[in-house]
Amino acid sequence: MAAPIDTVADDDALYVLTAVLLTPAQFPSVLGDDYPAACAALALEPYSEGYGLVLGQDGSGARWTVVVEDVSLVAVAIAAWDCGMDYDLSPDDRSVVCALPGWPLPVAVAAPGVAAPHDPLPDPEAEGTEPAPLTPPDTESWGPAQRRMGADEIAHQWTAWREQIDDETAFADPPGTDSTGAGATPGSGPEPVSGSGPESAPGAGPGSEPVPEPDPRLDAPDPHPEAEVQGEGGIETGAGGDQADDAAVSPVTDSPPGVHPGVRRALAQAHDYIDAPPPPGRIRSSFATGEARMLRADGPGWSLVARTDDIAFILLDEEPGEVLPVGRGSELPGLLKGLDALAVRLA
Repeated sequence: MAAPIDTVADDDALYVLTAVLLTPAQFPSVLGDDYPAACAALALEPYSEGYGLVLGQDGSGARWTVVVEDVSLVAVAIAAWDCGMDYDLSPDDRSVVCALPGWPLPVAVAAPGVAAPHDPLPDPEAEGTEPAPLTPPDTESWGPAQRRMGADEIAHQWTAWREQIDDETAFADPPGTDSTGAGATPGSGPEPVSGSGPESAPGAGPGSEPVPEPDPRLDAPDPHPEAEVQGEGGIETGAGGDQADDAAVSPVTDSPPGVHPGVRRALAQAHDYIDAPPPPGRIRSSFATGEARMLRADGPGWSLVARTDDIAFILLDEEPGEVLPVGRGSELPGLLKGLDALAVRLA
């Protein structure tokens, strides 16, 4: 499967293991909340056409990430690999933007006939100016990267996660409330629930975007602007859960009893995107069954995944390993419609 291309050094080939796209519509979310942030993590300019990231090893076994401008070529290779077909990904040298040491994502395969994957040795002539090797996020801790990874995994396995939610019990109306969990008055927000979900163990291989391993397991607390929590329990992701990220946004202090301030904040900020569109890639829309779309949105300390015709799930930096379902209520449908209208669309 490893195909050599001469890009890392004049006399050293790169054995291609896999590749991913870095475009406004599709990028490794571990790199940032949006496309410009993902590019900044790799010291790249956020060109609208995007890039392809080719991950492989040189003749010594060192890990390299080669950035190329030929996005179409990389997309064709990924599509072929995903269909189980062989494809020799050999970008032209003129398409190469740079070669970065290390891999930003875990790769589950290795090139045959070379040493085990390892970081390249420092170049003595660089005098300390070369970039530090890229490394995958630590799946044993919880932070923004793990939170985004978890949201991605829910989007990839939506059906399995959705099946864990029983709408009749999860979103039942308490006495004196509407389906949002708030008082039975117009404008009430959607409502969350507790539940349990499956484990995921994504892998990375030739042609598949190497998805890091948050191994989500649902964890439920709470809702949107005016929703109430149905229970304390929830599903925990496999990625860390010892402590929340220090940079998490401070919780709202005037929330009514039973309302999770982090979910209120996340949905309020998502609604703000409709009036003040965020950077490209902050909201992404992809194909879902029927006429629905799958939405992914991120913000300071939160990630949202939803189907436009269904409920939403929210993950928070301040709730390590937990996934917070949000019922449709009266406001969520309009919010999702507005976000989808702004989203960068993939297929």
